[in-house]
Amino acid sequence: MKILVINCGSSSLKYQLIDMENEQYIAKGICERIGTAESQLELTTPDGAKHKKPIDMPDHTAAFYVVKEALLEGEFKVIDDLGEIAAIGHRVVQAGTYFNKSVFVTEDVVKKIDELSELAPLHNHAHAQGIYAAISVFGKDMPQVVVFDTAFHSTMPDYAYVYPIPYEYTEKYKIRRYGFHGTSHRFVSNRCAELMGLDSLEGIKLITCHIGAGASIAAIKDGKVIDTSMGLTPLDGFEMGSRCGSLDPSVVTYLQQKEGWTPAETDNILNKRSGVLGVSGISADDRNVKAAAAENNYRAKLARDIQWYQIKKTIGSYIAAMNGLDVVVFCGGLGENTEDLRKNVCDGLAYMGVKIDSDLNDKTVHGAEALISTPDSKVKVFVIPTNEELLIARDTRDLLLGLAE
Repeated sequence: MKILVINCGSSSLKYQLIDMENEQYIAKGICERIGTAESQLELTTPDGAKHKKPIDMPDHTAAFYVVKEALLEGEFKVIDDLGEIAAIGHRVVQAGTYFNKSVFVTEDVVKKIDELSELAPLHNHAHAQGIYAAISVFGKDMPQVVVFDTAFHSTMPDYAYVYPIPYEYTEKYKIRRYGFHGTSHRFVSNRCAELMGLDSLEGIKLITCHIGAGASIAAIKDGKVIDTSMGLTPLDGFEMGSRCGSLDPSVVTYLQQKEGWTPAETDNILNKRSGVLGVSGISADDRNVKAAAAENNYRAKLARDIQWYQIKKTIGSYIAAMNGLDVVVFCGGLGENTEDLRKNVCDGLAYMGVKIDSDLNDKTVHGAEALISTPDSKVKVFVIPTNEELLIARDTRDLLLGLAE
């Protein structure tokens, strides 16, 4: 069985065709800068080689035709007929309160996804456009499934997701903590259970740390999320690449008064000009900031110190919320590749009996999977490369075969 996994952004379309027999991708790529004169397709073959080609893509429907052609024709074709694709699985960021699990695409489902665009303005409308475009190109008979980032976090108790504002606004505008990166947190938590030889996470207190340009941490007890660091939007939480994370709300209103920012300008500054980029003044990319910190650049070092401190603080609060801790998992671009970040965070958990193997920690990068804690550590620490596309493909397959709960 082959599943096509799609992730549509406002001007991009990422895809992977995954063979579910071995759960390996046989083709993947990204249509970039859709709707501009610089639109292009970047293909990645299974050997990791990348191939770029400028192609005119005025909209997402045109991009899907490009994907269809790339799969069926030319030097890098991988299938002879669309009938070889069993179904399409779409990543959707925001499910609101409508969905707590993956579902088949229907007209009502797509309308609800688009309706939630106010809660995810950079994502949900693009997802809806992508689904309509996929139907147009691949036909109405192609089964399609949507997998929601927020669904895994729907198990949070009300006292964790309700904000202490006048309750009328909570109800009127659906303002609450939703959480994001749910597909990643779910994938690595399931993989963690496999690595521990467990059939389920019942009885386990687990913290998963998805640390990348966008970053979030989830507290998972008995396999269910009880809290997560991102909130109404992916801006909440701790310092990220260009996002500020949690702030005293008065910082925002004070700066709006002083600088005369509009809501749109404020959103742009807090999402795209803050975080590691804003503090360091160098980059949102940790590799550049790390190099500057090594040369004693104060602001670069400060940016990293703030992020690491806030990660430890978040983990500490979740240990209190769960009344203990059994396992920590690191994933995401930084979580999987930044050994000094992991060491600093784990050193801050020494009071919980956390001990890591420094040599193993240093070696566990570039897609490596490992248990990096020592045998006598009271808390297990894993590095598990996330694979959101594979989880989407699995959900799509399970719904197609009637195996989903």
